[in-house]
Amino acid sequence: MPVPPRKTAADFDPAVLQLFDRYVHGDIDRRGFLAGAARFTAGATTAAGLLAALSPQFALAQQVKPDDARLDARHLEFDSPQGYGRARGYLVRPAGAGGPLPTVLVVHENRGLNPHIEDVARRLALAGYIAFAPDALFPLGGYPGDEDAARKLFQGLDQARTREDFIAAARLLQGIEGGNGRMGVVGFCYGGGMANYLATQLPDLAAAVPFYGSAAPLEEVAKIRAELLVVLASDDERINAAWPAYAEALKAAGVRHALFQPAGTQHGFNNDTTPRYDEAAATEAWARMLALFKRTLRVTP
Repeated sequence: MPVPPRKTAADFDPAVLQLFDRYVHGDIDRRGFLAGAARFTAGATTAAGLLAALSPQFALAQQVKPDDARLDARHLEFDSPQGYGRARGYLVRPAGAGGPLPTVLVVHENRGLNPHIEDVARRLALAGYIAFAPDALFPLGGYPGDEDAARKLFQGLDQARTREDFIAAARLLQGIEGGNGRMGVVGFCYGGGMANYLATQLPDLAAAVPFYGSAAPLEEVAKIRAELLVVLASDDERINAAWPAYAEALKAAGVRHALFQPAGTQHGFNNDTTPRYDEAAATEAWARMLALFKRTLRVTP
């Protein structure tokens, strides 16, 4: 039986995509999405069907299997005395690496360490990096295996303590065995905001790639020493509204940075588990990220 074509953002009314974005970020709950989406249904299509069509399909998008023999992957717990005390992440490195490798901290969206972010970490490891993806939800039991449940759990985090957990993860990764002492960070949505924040807190961070994330506090921008590749979607009013002021602050502080904002893209366009994925834009963003990491991380400290 032929596989039906994969849906894209163009298959949905823009108002439905806006509703879904509000739902994903906790502005409305599942009931609120269904009530709003009901106005855009017809025939056999239901509001629940729209939500299912927009929701992540992890297995279909997986690019690297968890047991890929080219990789050494495991979960690692670490201390975070200023955060929740104990934290956990997913550590992936190329198997049998012949020498020190650069490291990349991978920061998830607002659902914790789900299968997609684990896959992103494996993709980075195959590109020749030691990748570490912490799970902010570990203190609350870890990613629960369900996106709705994960989103609800996430709202219960003490973000001050969570930020300290990510700082502790970065310090662990920077000194990890087999690393070359050079570290970058990439994050998506919530993780993009965290990447911006970490750039203000880690003077030894070499590069940061925030995908459609909240800007760093403007009063902290002068602390940034990393080079930034800021990735934004074109149709993302909520996040993009902060960019002009952030760009001005980066320029005023002399922070090396570049913007990649491909046309026709939605928030989350790099996430290949949902219809908001834009293959061409995601491929180019990934290539630019790897180019930045190669230039800034693959050097002897």
